[in-house]
Amino acid sequence: MSTTVPFIPYTHPLEVSDEEMGNRARAFYTLLDGRRTIREFSDRPVPKNVIETCIRAAGTAPSGAHKQPWHFVAVSDPEIKRAIREAAEAEEKEFYGGRASDEWLDALRPFGTDANKPFLETAPWLIAIFARNFDLDDEGTRSKNYYVPESVGIASGLLIAALHQSGLSTLTHTPSPMGFLNTVLGRPSNERAVILLVVGHAAEDARVPDLERKSLEGIASFK
Repeated sequence: MSTTVPFIPYTHPLEVSDEEMGNRARAFYTLLDGRRTIREFSDRPVPKNVIETCIRAAGTAPSGAHKQPWHFVAVSDPEIKRAIREAAEAEEKEFYGGRASDEWLDALRPFGTDANKPFLETAPWLIAIFARNFDLDDEGTRSKNYYVPESVGIASGLLIAALHQSGLSTLTHTPSPMGFLNTVLGRPSNERAVILLVVGHAAEDARVPDLERKSLEGIASFK
């Protein structure tokens, strides 16, 4: 039996001129163009309410059939962060020790990464992002979710943008496999960890690679 979702009138929250539209677009681009992935974090605290609001922003992302197939676990507890670091480094040692192909390792070599991940304990927050291929009700009945990778990817991007807008720095950490996060964080089997987002303030002496992003022509076509 199908049900109908009620529809309500919509008005965009920003009604601006073309000139102001261009100004806002350029300002947002300039802000995000300054974003960099960092690996050297300060232990300076970050208020919980900032993390909560940024996760709320991520939750506004569009999703297949409005299923919202994501779950965010924000971790600040030192003991849990230590457990995550130990499990992640165990997987990373396997990765750098033979699991990764030579081509993959060659691609990573310029960035100087290795199996040691001290930032997982130093940064004040870790946000584990989980994808749900299906939901389970209280009776264990499955409900399929749709376009899960696309939906979770969009939500993750909004989260990173919201955190950067708030003045914070991030690192998208993706140890493979990531099943240990279900165990450490007590998440159900219908969820799969896709990103472990490291969040905080950059250390005062943090350094980042001097990289050049692709030009507009390199990433877009207009017809």
